[in-house]
Amino acid sequence: MPRPRPHHDRKRSHVDPFASRSTHAAPPLRGATADDPAVRAIQRRTLAVVITSQVFGGAGLAAGVTVGGLIAEDMLGSEGVAGLPSGVFTLGSAVAAFSIGRYSQRAGRRLGLAAGFLAGAAGAVGIVAAAVIENPVLLFASLLVYGSGTATNLQARYAGTDLATPATRATAAAAAMVATTFGAVAGPNLVGPLGELAGAVGVPRLAGPFLLAAVAYGAAGLCLLVLLRPDPLHVARTLAVEPSAPTSEQAVPGGAPRRRGIAPGVVVGATVMVLTQCTMTAIMTMTPIHMRHHDHGLQAVGLVISLHIAAMYLPSLLTGRLVDRVGRLPMAAAAGATLLAAGIVAAAAPPTSMTWLTVALVLLGLGWNFGLLAGTTLIVDATTWHDRARTQGTVDVLIALAGATGGAASGLVVRLTGFPTLALGGGMLALALVPVVLWYAAGRRAATRPDRGGAPSAGTG
Repeated sequence: MPRPRPHHDRKRSHVDPFASRSTHAAPPLRGATADDPAVRAIQRRTLAVVITSQVFGGAGLAAGVTVGGLIAEDMLGSEGVAGLPSGVFTLGSAVAAFSIGRYSQRAGRRLGLAAGFLAGAAGAVGIVAAAVIENPVLLFASLLVYGSGTATNLQARYAGTDLATPATRATAAAAAMVATTFGAVAGPNLVGPLGELAGAVGVPRLAGPFLLAAVAYGAAGLCLLVLLRPDPLHVARTLAVEPSAPTSEQAVPGGAPRRRGIAPGVVVGATVMVLTQCTMTAIMTMTPIHMRHHDHGLQAVGLVISLHIAAMYLPSLLTGRLVDRVGRLPMAAAAGATLLAAGIVAAAAPPTSMTWLTVALVLLGLGWNFGLLAGTTLIVDATTWHDRARTQGTVDVLIALAGATGGAASGLVVRLTGFPTLALGGGMLALALVPVVLWYAAGRRAATRPDRGGAPSAGTG
């Protein structure tokens, strides 16, 4: 009798590998659905932990956005390189997004997200050290590592969707995003006080916000590492099937096996987020430089950027509900129109008018918010648990590369043609996503026509 039992235990361990690495609650959930009360309880806990981590993560994110370009301009003495820090740490976020996506697919959200935030904290420490010794090589190397925090901030929104039903996916992603507002809005407004604190301890004033980033990213990583139990991705894998009752945006029912290749829904979702990210990063990166060259003080720059970041994240709960109820595609089109309006206002705004620059940056943040939540939900709709985290990481690589391109090129564009040209060009680029949305919508309609029998076509997701 003692012999068969170890053999049985080994077989059971092979069938259910997540029982030992995730949570003791996972095995009883096998066969449940996302509507089960136990799963909903885990989802509520997951959102609470992710929201807490995002409050810290937002504060770390704000440092690079607000003063990264100013540090590079002061250290290297050229306006043309002011966009490089944004490009470098966004490139770093691309590498991190790829790594976090694949690591999360294997080890779960908890370890993947925690590792990303802790790497961002290490990068922030390196930036402070580079500012103290005035070493440009260390500055850009540290900015590359600091980008891990940015990537993790974005990847955390997916953790909120792992156990959400299809009809609440955008709202779940929004809950994770809106928490970023509290830290991200406070960060730029602390530029002045943090600069004074930095000066008092012998650190250059502009490096002060990165002291906050090191602490904030570290706290976010530890929060996830300790509290994100059970891991939502591991729990999701124990469920019998994908959540049922797909929304009107889903061309393929949840959990159904997909054909080889990239689903059109992934392509469209990625395109929406890539175009909005490129536009937002380019205009946002050069706004502090543009303002400082027209005699706006550091506090004024911090206020405008904080309002911009508030518009990026604070409307998320409302936007998430709109994406779930109005639809992914209409909100993606709204993103293009809003970003075009932001570009026009920024281009036409008098350089000395803080009011109009603020309006432009708020519209810029709002358009980005529309695009990110619509694109995120399209990606979740078009993937299954077998490849979701890996696909999400790959898409976020493209988003980060788009941001890196926009940030790095923005300084050169402004130097050669001026800030208005950059702003207007960015708005026109974002408007290009409208034809992509129309193509996808037309393909979905064609796939569900009675004469086609509802068979998927090239335009379905």
